[in-house]
Parts: sequence; structure tokens; C-alpha cells
Amino acid sequence: MNASSSSIARVALAALLVSLLAGCAGSKGFYAASAQIERNSAVVDNAPDPAAAQAIAAVKSEATYLKLVEQQEHDGLWFASLAHLDALEQRWGVTPASTRLRADALRHTGQLAESRRQYALLLPTPLAAAGYHGLGLVAGSEGDFKQAREMLQQARQRDPTDALLLSDLGYAQLRTGSLAQARIPLMEAMQLQPDQPQVQANVALYLAMDGRGPESEALMAAHNLPAATREAVRLASRSTSSSSTSATPATSESAP
Repeated sequence: MNASSSSIARVALAALLVSLLAGCAGSKGFYAASAQIERNSAVVDNAPDPAAAQAIAAVKSEATYLKLVEQQEHDGLWFASLAHLDALEQRWGVTPASTRLRADALRHTGQLAESRRQYALLLPTPLAAAGYHGLGLVAGSEGDFKQAREMLQQARQRDPTDALLLSDLGYAQLRTGSLAQARIPLMEAMQLQPDQPQVQANVALYLAMDGRGPESEALMAAHNLPAATREAVRLASRSTSSSSTSATPATSESAP
């Protein structure tokens, strides 16, 4: 079955272990630690910085405001981004771009049912790939990796060169016991975006589950993955059931 914040910050292994990654992630994948959520809540609750308020007031176009919200999500300010999306859509109306940002923020703030609904709204739009990807991440975060795999396969058909999407799909296939099928999307992701920690972790997991432990360890060492990420990969590789769960380190996600 992204890149928290990210992108994912500690490596986005929630996409690896909770949100597919990631995430899905997430991803484009993925939940922030509770401390990060509390920090984001404080950003919304506290009075805005006067300089920031002035900058926001000076926004003259929808595109500029979308960039502002994208940056907030890149920085992990998911609650703040939801508030600004309300303002943006009041001023310029709902668009596929704003819907995607809202769906991502809802997923990162634990509002999965509404996040799923928002992602579904993207399916008949030019952002269908993002919609299917998000639906896959939501399913993965709920432990339904079969559904996650199906949604991510739909996303891949529409966007076959998105490295984080391919990484998420590979992870979902690993979690459903499809080791052989996971190889291609994971290798594609690694060559498309070799410096992405989420991709590196998922490839290391694949190698470990394929009985190539030394190669997995060498890959993680070569990319200087954090100790917590390495241990999470080792724990996940020892799981013999696609429905089993693994302990997941607190993490933040990569930019959507």
C-alpha cells in the first residue's frame, strides 16, 4: 500500500507498520504521535502570530492559499490545515485539490470515516489515483490489508510512477502473504526514489521476509536508518501471519 512531519522527523514507518508504510503513510502514510497531535492542537487553540495572520490576509489567489495549506501539512500541522481549508473553501469553493488535502488531514487526525468519504469523492475526478491511494491507506490503518491492496492496485493503474504508492502497495502485499507479488512494486519504488526512508524500510522488510537478512541489514546500514526503524523491520519480518500486528514506533508522515 508518502512522505511528518516528513516525510514522515522520525522515519515514516507508520506507513510501514500502521498505515502501510505509510501511507500508506502516506503518503502518503500514517499517523503522528500523540505528542505531535497535541502540539498541532495548540497551534489551532492559541492566538495566531500577527505576522502569520497578516501573511494569510494577503493571500490573493486560491493557488497561493493551497500552497499555504500544503506547507502546513508538510510540516505536520494537520489541525491547522483543516481550519484553513474551511476558510479556503468558503472563499473559493470546494475543488478536488482541496478535497485531497482535507482527506489527508482528516486521516492524520484520526477521523477515518470522514477521511474515507472525502477520498471517495476524488474517484470521478482527475485525482482518482490519490483517492484510491488514500482509501488504501485508511484500510491499512484499520488492519484490512486485503482491501488496502485492492485500493492501492487501483491507484497504481492510474499513477504507475508514484514511488510512495508503489511502496505502500508492496507493503500491503507483504501483509497479505503475497511475497512474490510485493517484489516488483518495491523494486520499482526503490529505483524511482532510492533516498526515501519509507521506501528503504519497506524494501529492507521484503528482503528480510525473503530470507535475505544480511542484505536487509546491509541496506538499512547503508542508508543510516534509525535504530527504531531497523528494530521495527526485524520485528515485522518475524511475523508469520499476514493478519499479525507489530509494535510501531511513534512517527510522523511524509508530505502528501
